[in-house]
Amino acid sequence: MGSAEKERLERIRTRIRELPTAPGVYFLKGADDVVLYIGKAKSLRSRVASYFQPGSDLAASRGPKIVEMAAKVCTVDFLETENEVDAMLKEARLIKDVRPPYNTDLTDDKTFPYLEITTREDFPGVYITRKPQARGTRLFGPFANVKDLRAVLVELQKIFRFRTCSLEIRQDDPKRRFFRPCLLYSIKQCTAPCGARIDKADYRKVVQDFIRFLRSKRSTVLRWLRERMEEASNNLEYEKAALFRDRIRLIEALDDRGTPDEHVQPEVFAVDPTEALVKLRDILQSPNQVRIIEGIDIANLSGQEAVGSLVKFIDGRPFKSGYRRFKIKTVAGIDDYAMIGEVVRRRYKYALRGEELWPDLILIDGGLGHLHAAEGAFHAMLAQCRAEGRADVEPPHTKMASIAKREEDIYIQGQSQPLKLAAHSPVRKLLQYVRDEAHRFAQYYHHILRDKKMFDEG
Repeated sequence: MGSAEKERLERIRTRIRELPTAPGVYFLKGADDVVLYIGKAKSLRSRVASYFQPGSDLAASRGPKIVEMAAKVCTVDFLETENEVDAMLKEARLIKDVRPPYNTDLTDDKTFPYLEITTREDFPGVYITRKPQARGTRLFGPFANVKDLRAVLVELQKIFRFRTCSLEIRQDDPKRRFFRPCLLYSIKQCTAPCGARIDKADYRKVVQDFIRFLRSKRSTVLRWLRERMEEASNNLEYEKAALFRDRIRLIEALDDRGTPDEHVQPEVFAVDPTEALVKLRDILQSPNQVRIIEGIDIANLSGQEAVGSLVKFIDGRPFKSGYRRFKIKTVAGIDDYAMIGEVVRRRYKYALRGEELWPDLILIDGGLGHLHAAEGAFHAMLAQCRAEGRADVEPPHTKMASIAKREEDIYIQGQSQPLKLAAHSPVRKLLQYVRDEAHRFAQYYHHILRDKKMFDEG
């Protein structure tokens, strides 16, 4: 082992001794702070140390690819979390966003499940889903363990007797009186609203009690179960005690979840873009089918640690390999317009050279002023190319637009008045998805990793 390798390992081990023993997410980084691998840990210090123990056999325990990765690590970073579940959910999101070269799991669109309650229906159902409805539901999760979630839902249905079927049940349907309930009603695991065995008001009270239970600490139910477990154990009824023990564990597992707002899974809420892309072409009056959309947003904290994000959608769906993040270099203070101009110049200089494809639509997060800033930067680039004698450079068929928050007004390049689309419009939903993904991609790192300097230099 050479002196340089010894120095590298000693530097890493010194850093490891500074890591907490708490749960969290760790980042193994190579040259220029490039993230090579992201992992989660119950104890950050112990887990990261396992990669660099003198006597450890990484090839046998983790495989040759991890050995290759460990040899490239220059430094280690971490993000401490409240618990292991939070670490697991953050790890999944970060891997999907950063896409480190040595992570093979969690890079696809697989998501964690939710518990969904269809509160908008006369008789709400309770379901486990990875694809929640767009509106009219109450979501809990995402949950870290779908197997435990399925098991606890069975136990909770015995207590609250909510429905889990997919039948359409309405209070004003007279045929309900003649409908024969399924077996769950016979074994007292459902109140059978399908067969008019319970009215709307009483059933909704059941659902409200269930929601309160999910939001609470569930101490009353757990105390009752522990008393029953102890009583069964004292009576030497060990199988019965074990049953109560398992139920306690399952109910406690309800806390192994995140929140929809903090642990965002944008893939879950995507809509079918087919209709939207056809209508968007007509709106933009584009000569070509709209296939590639790129969204741009800016994030900063009082002008500090400013970062621009760019997300790419192909055929209406996220193309994660095309995502980019730009640390703002040329703008001081708070000037979103100038920052947008910098991102546009740095991103599309490659397209002007013919090294990358132009998108069909560039979507800016903001209003008319933000759109004009992007247009100005774009036209300045074209003018510079012509001044340099590159007369063959012609403006592409790329269109530009922006979408403002709150009013959700859409500004189209060359049009002074905003386009106002209905809330259910597929075009509006698609553009909102692109805009929200660009915003999330910028903000997520900016808030939880802004001190880690994990930005592409572009």
